[in-house]
Amino acid sequence: MVEEEERVAKKPKMSTEQKHLQICTHSGQFHADESLAVYMLKTLPKFKDATVVRSRDPKVWEESDIVVDVGGISDEVKFFDHHQRDFEGTFSSKYSSKLSSAGLIYKHFGKEIISVNLELNAEKDSESIDLLYEKIYKEFIEAIDANDNGISAYGKDAKPLFSEKNFKLASVVQHLNPSWINDPKDADYDAAFAKASEFMGMFFTNVLNDYGKAWLPARQYVEKAVAESTSIDPQGRILVLDRFVPWQDHLFTIERETKKKVALYVLFEDTSGNWRISAVPAAAGSFDSRKKLPEPWRGVRDDALSKLTNVEGCVFVHAAGFIGGAKTKDAVLQLAKMAVDY
Repeated sequence: MVEEEERVAKKPKMSTEQKHLQICTHSGQFHADESLAVYMLKTLPKFKDATVVRSRDPKVWEESDIVVDVGGISDEVKFFDHHQRDFEGTFSSKYSSKLSSAGLIYKHFGKEIISVNLELNAEKDSESIDLLYEKIYKEFIEAIDANDNGISAYGKDAKPLFSEKNFKLASVVQHLNPSWINDPKDADYDAAFAKASEFMGMFFTNVLNDYGKAWLPARQYVEKAVAESTSIDPQGRILVLDRFVPWQDHLFTIERETKKKVALYVLFEDTSGNWRISAVPAAAGSFDSRKKLPEPWRGVRDDALSKLTNVEGCVFVHAAGFIGGAKTKDAVLQLAKMAVDY
Protein backbone atom coordinates (compact mmCIF):
# COMPACT_ATOMS: atom_id res chain seq x y z
CA MET A 1 0.00 0.00 0.00
CA VAL A 2 2.84 2.36 0.91
CA GLU A 3 4.69 1.50 -2.34
CA GLU A 4 1.53 2.24 -4.37
CA GLU A 5 1.10 5.63 -2.66
CA GLU A 6 4.75 6.52 -3.38
CA ARG A 7 4.35 5.48 -7.04
CA VAL A 8 1.27 7.69 -7.45
CA ALA A 9 2.99 10.59 -5.70
CA LYS A 10 5.93 10.40 -8.09
CA LYS A 11 3.67 10.27 -11.20
CA PRO A 12 3.81 13.61 -13.11
CA LYS A 13 0.70 15.73 -12.65
CA MET A 14 -1.21 16.80 -15.81
CA SER A 15 -1.44 20.55 -16.15
CA THR A 16 -4.98 21.89 -16.06
CA GLU A 17 -3.87 25.14 -17.68
CA GLN A 18 -4.34 25.60 -21.40
CA LYS A 19 -1.15 26.02 -23.38
CA HIS A 20 -0.40 29.68 -24.02
CA LEU A 21 -0.34 30.03 -27.81
CA GLN A 22 2.12 32.08 -29.81
CA ILE A 23 1.64 33.85 -33.14
CA CYS A 24 4.79 34.71 -35.05
CA THR A 25 5.28 37.12 -37.94
CA HIS A 26 8.48 38.63 -39.31
CA SER A 27 10.49 41.32 -37.56
CA GLY A 28 11.59 44.62 -39.11
CA GLN A 29 9.43 46.69 -41.43
CA PHE A 30 5.79 45.63 -41.49
CA HIS A 31 2.96 45.88 -44.02
CA ALA A 32 -0.83 45.98 -44.17
CA ASP A 33 -1.26 42.28 -44.92
CA GLU A 34 0.38 40.76 -41.86
CA SER A 35 -0.95 43.59 -39.67
CA LEU A 36 -4.47 42.51 -40.63
CA ALA A 37 -3.69 38.78 -40.62
CA VAL A 38 -2.53 38.90 -37.00
CA TYR A 39 -5.54 40.98 -35.98
CA MET A 40 -7.98 38.53 -37.59
CA LEU A 41 -6.38 35.62 -35.75
CA LYS A 42 -6.63 37.48 -32.45
CA THR A 43 -10.42 37.80 -32.88
CA LEU A 44 -10.74 34.01 -32.60
CA PRO A 45 -11.19 32.44 -29.14
CA LYS A 46 -8.25 30.09 -29.74
CA PHE A 47 -5.81 32.96 -30.35
CA LYS A 48 -7.45 35.70 -28.30
CA ASP A 49 -4.79 35.60 -25.58
CA ALA A 50 -1.94 34.46 -27.81
CA THR A 51 1.41 36.20 -27.57
CA VAL A 52 2.52 37.93 -30.76
CA VAL A 53 6.23 37.71 -31.52
CA ARG A 54 8.10 39.11 -34.50
CA SER A 55 11.14 37.20 -35.65
CA ARG A 56 13.00 35.78 -38.65
CA ASP A 57 14.66 33.12 -36.49
CA PRO A 58 13.61 29.57 -37.51
CA LYS A 59 13.88 28.51 -33.86
CA VAL A 60 11.17 31.02 -32.96
CA TRP A 61 9.03 29.75 -35.85
CA GLU A 62 9.39 26.23 -34.55
CA GLU A 63 8.27 27.11 -31.03
CA SER A 64 5.31 29.18 -32.33
CA ASP A 65 1.84 27.76 -32.92
CA ILE A 66 1.15 29.69 -36.11
CA VAL A 67 3.58 31.55 -38.39
CA VAL A 68 2.35 34.35 -40.64
CA ASP A 69 4.07 36.07 -43.60
CA VAL A 70 7.43 34.47 -42.94
CA GLY A 71 9.01 31.02 -43.10
CA GLY A 72 8.82 30.31 -46.82
CA ILE A 73 6.08 27.70 -46.34
CA SER A 74 2.32 27.68 -46.81
CA ASP A 75 0.87 24.46 -45.43
CA GLU A 76 -2.29 26.29 -44.20
CA VAL A 77 -1.93 24.48 -40.89
CA LYS A 78 0.90 26.26 -39.12
CA PHE A 79 2.69 28.25 -41.83
CA PHE A 80 0.92 30.95 -43.84
CA ASP A 81 3.53 32.58 -46.06
CA HIS A 82 3.27 33.69 -49.68
CA HIS A 83 6.81 34.79 -50.52
CA GLN A 84 8.12 31.47 -51.82
CA ARG A 85 8.86 31.42 -55.54
CA ASP A 86 6.43 28.67 -56.43
CA PHE A 87 3.47 30.11 -54.52
CA GLU A 88 0.55 31.01 -56.80
CA GLY A 89 -2.41 30.55 -54.44
CA THR A 90 -5.61 32.53 -55.01
CA PHE A 91 -8.83 32.76 -53.04
CA SER A 92 -10.66 30.66 -55.64
CA SER A 93 -10.67 30.06 -59.39
CA LYS A 94 -12.81 33.22 -59.76
CA TYR A 95 -9.91 35.44 -58.67
CA SER A 96 -6.53 36.11 -60.26
CA SER A 97 -4.91 38.08 -57.42
CA LYS A 98 -2.27 36.07 -55.60
CA LEU A 99 -2.90 35.76 -51.88
CA SER A 100 -0.90 37.67 -49.30
CA SER A 101 -0.75 36.60 -45.66
CA ALA A 102 -4.06 38.44 -45.09
CA GLY A 103 -5.73 36.42 -47.85
CA LEU A 104 -4.20 33.17 -46.63
CA ILE A 105 -5.47 33.66 -43.10
CA TYR A 106 -8.86 34.84 -44.33
CA LYS A 107 -9.21 31.93 -46.77
CA HIS A 108 -8.49 29.40 -44.03
CA PHE A 109 -10.14 31.06 -41.01
CA GLY A 110 -12.54 33.55 -42.64
CA LYS A 111 -15.78 31.68 -42.07
CA GLU A 112 -14.91 31.10 -38.43
CA ILE A 113 -13.91 34.76 -38.04
CA ILE A 114 -17.26 35.85 -39.49
CA SER A 115 -19.20 33.38 -37.36
CA VAL A 116 -17.48 34.36 -34.11
CA ASN A 117 -17.47 38.13 -34.62
CA LEU A 118 -21.08 38.35 -35.80
CA GLU A 119 -22.29 35.66 -33.39
CA LEU A 120 -23.65 33.46 -36.18
CA ASN A 121 -24.23 29.72 -36.01
CA ALA A 122 -21.93 27.84 -38.37
CA GLU A 123 -24.67 25.39 -39.38
CA LYS A 124 -27.88 27.38 -39.05
CA ASP A 125 -26.43 30.51 -40.68
CA SER A 126 -24.15 28.78 -43.19
CA GLU A 127 -25.75 30.47 -46.21
CA SER A 128 -25.28 33.93 -44.69
CA ILE A 129 -21.71 33.13 -43.70
CA ASP A 130 -20.93 31.95 -47.23
CA LEU A 131 -22.34 35.18 -48.71
CA LEU A 132 -20.30 37.34 -46.34
CA TYR A 133 -17.17 35.22 -46.83
CA GLU A 134 -17.20 35.94 -50.56
CA LYS A 135 -18.38 39.55 -50.24
CA ILE A 136 -15.69 40.60 -47.74
CA TYR A 137 -12.92 39.01 -49.75
CA LYS A 138 -14.08 40.64 -52.98
CA GLU A 139 -14.70 44.08 -51.49
CA PHE A 140 -11.83 44.33 -48.99
CA ILE A 141 -9.28 41.54 -48.63
CA GLU A 142 -8.43 41.12 -52.32
CA ALA A 143 -7.17 44.70 -52.59
CA ILE A 144 -4.76 44.03 -49.71
CA ASP A 145 -3.55 40.85 -51.41
CA ALA A 146 -3.04 42.63 -54.72
CA ASN A 147 -1.25 45.60 -53.15
CA ASP A 148 1.18 43.42 -51.23
CA ASN A 149 1.95 41.36 -54.34
CA GLY A 150 2.49 44.41 -56.54
CA ILE A 151 -0.64 43.89 -58.65
CA SER A 152 -2.07 47.10 -60.10
CA ALA A 153 -5.79 47.77 -60.13
CA TYR A 154 -5.34 49.65 -63.40
CA GLY A 155 -5.17 48.19 -66.89
CA LYS A 156 -2.09 48.59 -69.10
CA ASP A 157 -3.14 51.93 -70.59
CA ALA A 158 -5.13 53.34 -67.68
CA LYS A 159 -3.50 56.31 -66.00
CA PRO A 160 -4.70 57.69 -62.67
CA LEU A 161 -5.74 61.33 -62.63
CA PHE A 162 -4.17 61.93 -59.22
CA SER A 163 -1.87 60.27 -56.71
CA GLU A 164 -3.53 58.24 -53.99
CA LYS A 165 -0.39 56.53 -52.71
CA ASN A 166 -0.68 58.18 -49.30
CA PHE A 167 -4.42 57.63 -49.10
CA LYS A 168 -4.59 53.83 -49.29
CA LEU A 169 -4.69 51.71 -46.13
CA ALA A 170 -1.44 50.00 -47.13
CA SER A 171 0.25 53.40 -47.40
CA VAL A 172 -1.05 54.48 -44.00
CA VAL A 173 0.43 51.33 -42.47
CA GLN A 174 3.70 52.00 -44.29
CA HIS A 175 3.91 55.39 -42.58
CA LEU A 176 3.41 53.77 -39.18
CA ASN A 177 6.83 52.13 -39.54
CA PRO A 178 9.67 53.92 -37.76
CA SER A 179 11.48 56.34 -40.09
CA TRP A 180 14.93 55.63 -41.51
CA ILE A 181 16.28 58.52 -39.43
CA ASN A 182 15.68 56.47 -36.26
CA ASP A 183 18.47 54.24 -35.06
CA PRO A 184 17.35 50.70 -36.07
CA LYS A 185 18.54 49.45 -32.70
CA ASP A 186 16.35 51.96 -30.86
CA ALA A 187 13.31 51.93 -33.14
CA ASP A 188 10.46 50.03 -31.52
CA TYR A 189 9.06 48.15 -34.50
CA ASP A 190 7.02 45.82 -32.32
CA ALA A 191 5.09 48.67 -30.67
CA ALA A 192 4.55 50.30 -34.06
CA PHE A 193 3.35 46.98 -35.50
CA ALA A 194 0.81 46.65 -32.68
CA LYS A 195 -0.62 50.05 -33.67
CA ALA A 196 -0.72 49.03 -37.32
CA SER A 197 -2.52 45.80 -36.48
CA GLU A 198 -5.14 47.68 -34.46
CA PHE A 199 -5.52 50.20 -37.27
CA MET A 200 -6.12 47.52 -39.91
CA GLY A 201 -8.34 45.63 -37.51
CA MET A 202 -10.53 48.66 -36.92
CA PHE A 203 -11.26 48.90 -40.64
CA PHE A 204 -11.80 45.15 -40.97
CA THR A 205 -14.23 45.16 -38.04
CA ASN A 206 -16.16 48.08 -39.53
CA VAL A 207 -16.38 46.32 -42.91
CA LEU A 208 -17.46 43.07 -41.25
CA ASN A 209 -20.14 44.77 -39.16
CA ASP A 210 -21.38 46.84 -42.08
CA TYR A 211 -21.80 43.85 -44.36
CA GLY A 212 -22.98 41.48 -41.64
CA LYS A 213 -25.38 43.75 -39.77
CA ALA A 214 -26.53 46.15 -42.51
CA TRP A 215 -25.87 44.78 -46.00
CA LEU A 216 -26.87 41.16 -45.38
CA PRO A 217 -30.25 41.88 -43.67
CA ALA A 218 -31.19 44.06 -46.65
CA ARG A 219 -31.65 40.95 -48.78
CA GLN A 220 -35.01 40.12 -47.19
CA TYR A 221 -36.43 43.46 -48.36
CA VAL A 222 -35.25 42.87 -51.92
CA GLU A 223 -36.60 39.31 -51.90
CA LYS A 224 -40.00 40.62 -50.79
CA ALA A 225 -39.99 43.28 -53.50
CA VAL A 226 -39.13 40.70 -56.16
CA ALA A 227 -41.84 38.33 -54.90
CA GLU A 228 -44.46 41.09 -55.05
CA SER A 229 -43.31 42.66 -58.32
CA THR A 230 -45.77 40.83 -60.60
CA SER A 231 -48.68 42.29 -58.63
CA ILE A 232 -47.45 45.73 -59.73
CA ASP A 233 -46.36 44.88 -63.26
CA PRO A 234 -47.23 41.51 -64.86
CA GLN A 235 -43.65 41.10 -66.06
CA GLY A 236 -42.10 42.02 -62.72
CA ARG A 237 -40.24 45.02 -64.09
CA ILE A 238 -40.99 47.35 -61.15
CA LEU A 239 -39.79 46.68 -57.59
CA VAL A 240 -41.11 48.65 -54.61
CA LEU A 241 -39.06 48.52 -51.43
CA ASP A 242 -40.72 48.94 -48.04
CA ARG A 243 -37.79 51.16 -47.09
CA PHE A 244 -34.48 52.13 -48.63
CA VAL A 245 -31.83 49.41 -48.34
CA PRO A 246 -28.67 48.69 -50.36
CA TRP A 247 -30.44 46.71 -53.07
CA GLN A 248 -28.23 46.38 -56.13
CA ASP A 249 -25.96 43.49 -55.05
CA HIS A 250 -28.91 41.53 -53.70
CA LEU A 251 -31.01 42.06 -56.81
CA PHE A 252 -28.23 40.81 -59.09
CA THR A 253 -27.63 37.81 -56.81
CA ILE A 254 -31.33 36.91 -56.74
CA GLU A 255 -31.49 37.24 -60.53
CA ARG A 256 -28.55 34.86 -60.94
CA GLU A 257 -30.20 32.38 -58.58
CA THR A 258 -33.61 32.56 -60.25
CA LYS A 259 -32.24 33.06 -63.78
CA LYS A 260 -34.68 35.94 -64.23
CA LYS A 261 -33.39 39.34 -65.27
CA VAL A 262 -36.42 41.56 -65.82
CA ALA A 263 -36.35 44.36 -63.23
CA LEU A 264 -36.04 47.84 -64.76
CA TYR A 265 -36.90 50.24 -61.94
CA VAL A 266 -36.66 50.19 -58.14
CA LEU A 267 -38.82 52.54 -56.07
CA PHE A 268 -38.09 53.58 -52.48
CA GLU A 269 -38.62 56.40 -49.99
CA ASP A 270 -35.61 58.66 -49.50
CA THR A 271 -34.38 60.34 -46.31
CA SER A 272 -36.38 63.50 -47.00
CA GLY A 273 -39.70 61.64 -47.17
CA ASN A 274 -39.96 61.92 -50.95
CA TRP A 275 -39.90 58.87 -53.20
CA ARG A 276 -37.30 57.87 -55.76
CA ILE A 277 -37.40 55.87 -58.96
CA SER A 278 -34.01 54.37 -59.75
CA ALA A 279 -33.18 52.67 -63.03
CA VAL A 280 -31.54 49.27 -62.53
CA PRO A 281 -27.90 49.37 -63.73
CA ALA A 282 -26.99 47.34 -66.80
CA ALA A 283 -24.54 45.40 -64.62
CA ALA A 284 -23.02 45.65 -61.16
CA GLY A 285 -20.96 48.82 -60.94
CA SER A 286 -22.15 50.07 -64.34
CA PHE A 287 -23.10 53.71 -64.92
CA ASP A 288 -25.39 52.60 -67.73
CA SER A 289 -28.96 51.41 -67.11
CA ARG A 290 -31.11 48.60 -68.44
CA LYS A 291 -33.68 51.23 -69.36
CA LYS A 292 -33.16 54.89 -68.58
CA LEU A 293 -36.09 57.10 -67.76
CA PRO A 294 -37.65 58.58 -70.92
CA GLU A 295 -35.49 61.12 -72.71
CA PRO A 296 -38.14 63.91 -72.75
CA TRP A 297 -38.30 63.79 -68.92
CA ARG A 298 -34.56 64.13 -68.37
CA GLY A 299 -33.42 67.36 -66.76
CA VAL A 300 -37.01 68.53 -66.20
CA ARG A 301 -38.17 69.50 -62.68
CA ASP A 302 -41.17 70.21 -60.47
CA ASP A 303 -44.31 71.64 -62.09
CA ALA A 304 -42.81 71.43 -65.57
CA LEU A 305 -42.24 67.70 -65.10
CA SER A 306 -45.70 67.19 -63.61
CA LYS A 307 -47.23 68.95 -66.61
CA LEU A 308 -45.12 66.93 -69.06
CA THR A 309 -45.97 63.56 -67.50
CA ASN A 310 -49.46 64.45 -66.25
CA VAL A 311 -48.39 63.13 -62.81
CA GLU A 312 -48.95 65.38 -59.78
CA GLY A 313 -46.07 65.96 -57.34
CA CYS A 314 -43.07 65.31 -59.57
CA VAL A 315 -39.74 66.62 -58.26
CA PHE A 316 -37.10 65.82 -60.88
CA VAL A 317 -35.60 63.42 -63.37
CA HIS A 318 -31.81 63.48 -63.59
CA ALA A 319 -30.37 64.69 -66.88
CA ALA A 320 -28.64 61.31 -67.30
CA GLY A 321 -31.94 59.47 -66.87
CA PHE A 322 -30.84 57.01 -64.20
CA ILE A 323 -32.93 58.37 -61.32
CA GLY A 324 -35.93 60.57 -60.61
CA GLY A 325 -38.10 61.65 -57.72
CA ALA A 326 -41.61 62.63 -56.70
CA LYS A 327 -43.38 63.61 -53.51
CA THR A 328 -45.38 60.41 -53.09
CA LYS A 329 -45.19 56.68 -53.66
CA ASP A 330 -48.19 56.85 -55.95
CA ALA A 331 -46.49 59.45 -58.14
CA VAL A 332 -43.26 57.48 -58.69
CA LEU A 333 -45.33 54.35 -59.29
CA GLN A 334 -47.21 56.16 -62.05
CA LEU A 335 -43.89 57.29 -63.56
CA ALA A 336 -42.53 53.74 -63.43
CA LYS A 337 -45.59 52.26 -65.11
CA MET A 338 -45.31 54.82 -67.89
CA ALA A 339 -41.54 54.38 -68.27
CA VAL A 340 -41.45 50.57 -68.62
CA ASP A 341 -43.37 50.73 -71.91
CA TYR A 342 -42.22 54.15 -73.12
